[in-house]
Amino acid sequence: MTRRPRGRYLRHAAWGCRYGGGTVGPAQAKGEARTGLLNGIAAYGMWGLVPLFWPLLKPASAGEILAHRMAWSLVVVAVALLFIRRWAWAGELLRQPRKLGLVTIAATVITLNWGIYIWAVNSGHVVEASLGYFINPLVTIAIGVLLLGERLRPVQWTAVGVGLAAVLVLAIGYGRPPWISLILAFTFATYGLVKKKVNLGGLESLAAETAVQFLPAVAFLVWLGTRGDLVFGTEGAGHAALLAATGVVTAAPLVCFGAAAIRVPLSTLGLLQYLAPMFQFLLGILYFHEEMPAERWAGFALVWLALALLTFDAFRFARRNAARLAAARTTPTKRPAPQQPSRTP
Repeated sequence: MTRRPRGRYLRHAAWGCRYGGGTVGPAQAKGEARTGLLNGIAAYGMWGLVPLFWPLLKPASAGEILAHRMAWSLVVVAVALLFIRRWAWAGELLRQPRKLGLVTIAATVITLNWGIYIWAVNSGHVVEASLGYFINPLVTIAIGVLLLGERLRPVQWTAVGVGLAAVLVLAIGYGRPPWISLILAFTFATYGLVKKKVNLGGLESLAAETAVQFLPAVAFLVWLGTRGDLVFGTEGAGHAALLAATGVVTAAPLVCFGAAAIRVPLSTLGLLQYLAPMFQFLLGILYFHEEMPAERWAGFALVWLALALLTFDAFRFARRNAARLAAARTTPTKRPAPQQPSRTP
């Protein structure tokens, strides 16, 4: 019996890549589903708990933290890709200027998203940042209607209307538009739209985007150093290691998400995505002790109502589609009656 090379097996197991060979039995399928669910919970759990990490990097500014995140993420992802020997995509990408342009747009948009999020957390706006990821599905739907000409079902229109009402209520509660939430939601929705056009895997996409970010990030760090504002290395080895760990903090959830995406249904991932903003929201209230007056509670309640409507509609639509497919499989196709041979008079 031939044995699978240990290194290759470990690469596939660690990075959630499927490999062919034989049919999957019920027990193995159940184990794969459990593994996928745990990876999904781990991914969204890490994204939800990341507000605990950014304050550890003070007194570094949000700009310096962002630059370190961009630079060290490329290092971590490059090592990961070397380990799994997945580099063929890079040559193909370099031969496609349109895709390179889309990658540059994605890198620019996610840079703005990361920067605003880090600043928001370290400036005491964790709850408002969590709102951005709560309303992200609503913004994604709005972009689909405005830019892609997609048609909405009645329940989806209702959810969007409730979401707009929530933003108005929150604007009254904050005394200003919740611009942190809106920027985070719109940048992340735009990022998702561009990534669909690029059509690269998670690690490959992050590698391409951080490659675009790398030189500007390093240049910014050098500029900070010339001004005497660079914190890296001035707060001890532990603080420097934490800044370098921003690469791991960025890549680790993505790896878990990739392992989940190939093992669990999209409907399950759609529900798991609410774990991250929920954890962030709870951290903002219970750990960072941010204020939540009645107007904000009302606004968040409307957002959650809109998300509940979206989830209900998505499950109902999926169930109807499944029923139609099942009916199409079971309905026998009518065969045409055999033609009678023509008789010659």
